[in-house]
Amino acid sequence: MKALPMTDLHPARAPQARTARVMSLSFARRAALAAATALLHAGGAAAQEGPQLNLQRVELTAGMHRIDAQVALAPQERQTGLMHRKEMPQHEGMLFVFEQPAQQCFWMKNTLLPLTAAFVEDDGTIVNLADMKPQTLDSHCSAKPVRYVLEMNQGWFARKGIKAGAKLSGALFRRP
Repeated sequence: MKALPMTDLHPARAPQARTARVMSLSFARRAALAAATALLHAGGAAAQEGPQLNLQRVELTAGMHRIDAQVALAPQERQTGLMHRKEMPQHEGMLFVFEQPAQQCFWMKNTLLPLTAAFVEDDGTIVNLADMKPQTLDSHCSAKPVRYVLEMNQGWFARKGIKAGAKLSGALFRRP
């Protein structure tokens, strides 16, 4: 807020000065509220309303099985994940990529498909698998710090005989 000149603080002008400061303060509060509201609406507008289908893709393999995975790299992409998808081909999935290994936990709010999450180390080793029920807030976490999480249709890993300890291959995974 801009300071009033000393002449505006003269006793004869005090009521006007006070009114100007109150109006100025009121305007500042209104402006701040308007700015905050605009930010909230902008954030809401940026939120994903439908499925994200156009992310970059990467080819992975699990043994002889090919996986066409969308890559969720940016925070907003990871937050949205597979929400709002009504179907997904059996050979497709989503690979969530984090900046550094950490315990990763996932839940299924607004996710319509039953999924299995594979928590994956930097070298492609699957640490653990978690079946996740649609539209729940149940937390499913990695057993140890990981950088990658691959979500596939529930049962895909089981049908292929892929368990914890198996390795995924692809350009993203570092070899020791």
